[in-house]
Amino acid sequence: MSDFRQDTAVQGRADMATDAGLRGFMLGVYNKLALGLVISGALAWVVGNVPSVTQLLYVAGPGGAMVGMTPLGWVVQFAPLVLLFGSMFLMRRPTPVMTNLLYWAVVATMGASLGWIFLVYSGASVATTFFVTAAAFAGLSLFGYTTKRDLSAIGTFLIMALIGLIIASVVNIFLNSPMLYWIITYAGVLIFSGLIAADTQQLKMTYYDLGGDQAAMSVATSYGALGLFINFVNLFLFLLRIFGGRD
Repeated sequence: MSDFRQDTAVQGRADMATDAGLRGFMLGVYNKLALGLVISGALAWVVGNVPSVTQLLYVAGPGGAMVGMTPLGWVVQFAPLVLLFGSMFLMRRPTPVMTNLLYWAVVATMGASLGWIFLVYSGASVATTFFVTAAAFAGLSLFGYTTKRDLSAIGTFLIMALIGLIIASVVNIFLNSPMLYWIITYAGVLIFSGLIAADTQQLKMTYYDLGGDQAAMSVATSYGALGLFINFVNLFLFLLRIFGGRD
């Protein structure tokens, strides 16, 4: 009996240590995500509200409305995609330093590329939508963290749905269909909401799989924050289509 109690106590301490490690890992992801959102939002505000910076990236029409982008604007707009796809080929063996640099580079360029939202939507609607997105993200991520249901199959399905969404978005550039526009918008909200929950659960599984490897966990923290950052920004943009008030 005493051996049983001793074994139970040891197991309990091990479980507590594991839980503490997982909480520390997830806290590292969320802290990096939160700081990334602050920096990205600040850069977007500067691009959209400081005339000397705005003029570097956007072309204004007679009434001051945005009518296009400068060559530098196009570079900034596509820079996040170039970084993400380039990293897939160049970072065969990612290190903590490389993934950290990738994360902050994507955060900075994506923030700068989003300056247009302050030229199109009112500041109040941007702020309101951001807080709605933050509340939704918190609930969805908490669900992904606590649920006992395996979300991996749902995550795979959502990635396939995302590919279809991208194709539909490209097609609608030529069709310019209002109905398809709104179908894409609501589908985008559902897809990225699901991805937030699925990716959070995947981060938990990644922590257990790494078995305490500190370097690997540092890499996973940056990649995890990057994935959640992209999900958050896209959910925000789709919700902004719905709730945003035009300036």
